[in-house]
Amino acid sequence: MEVTREDLLHIAKLANLTIKEEEIDKYLLNLKDILNFANIVNKAPVEGLKETIGSNTNYNVFRKDEIVEFEDKELLLQNAPEQEQNMFKIPKVI
Repeated sequence: MEVTREDLLHIAKLANLTIKEEEIDKYLLNLKDILNFANIVNKAPVEGLKETIGSNTNYNVFRKDEIVEFEDKELLLQNAPEQEQNMFKIPKVI
């Protein structure tokens, strides 16, 4: 598939991206590589293959939630940008 400069600029506009003039050639090459790879994947022979959904038998293993006292709280808190009452102080998240 051939991608033109106009195609690239149209896609960038749709994605609300600003592309500098000197970056256009690099982006064109990257986009062509991506589309060529997608074309290769689309042409992969899949006749006779069985559908495999959920073939992985792994499952989540959760550890017990336990409170553990840290030996050296000062060492731990030295990485805190802010602290209050021997705890990390973080911005309020709403």
